[in-house]
Amino acid sequence: MPRSALDNEEAKQAQMEAMRGAGWGALKFGTVSAFLSGLGFAMSPIYRGLTIQFKVYIQMSSMILGGMIHADDRMRRYEQHMRMERMRARNRAMWEDLVDDDDELPPTATSVPKK
Repeated sequence: MPRSALDNEEAKQAQMEAMRGAGWGALKFGTVSAFLSGLGFAMSPIYRGLTIQFKVYIQMSSMILGGMIHADDRMRRYEQHMRMERMRARNRAMWEDLVDDDDELPPTATSVPKK
């Protein structure tokens, strides 16, 4: 039995989904930010005048924002997937129970073949 809610397999899978989303979002937003940074450096004297610390802050902020957005998106899709899987399992169990109940019914006059 798990010691806490975070020890079960489903929680670990959800954590992995969030990490994949965060990594992808940070990579995606970081790439766009690096491109825009290069564009700003080439075209804007204001951007060239910023300190290196502020440029790094801008880059890191965009990567963190992208990571948060994509991690949340992946988690929401994972939660929806798990809800659908649980619903399918409930429906499958319900139908199996109904089919098993039909097998145990005694034959009726309408189900007996006519001679």
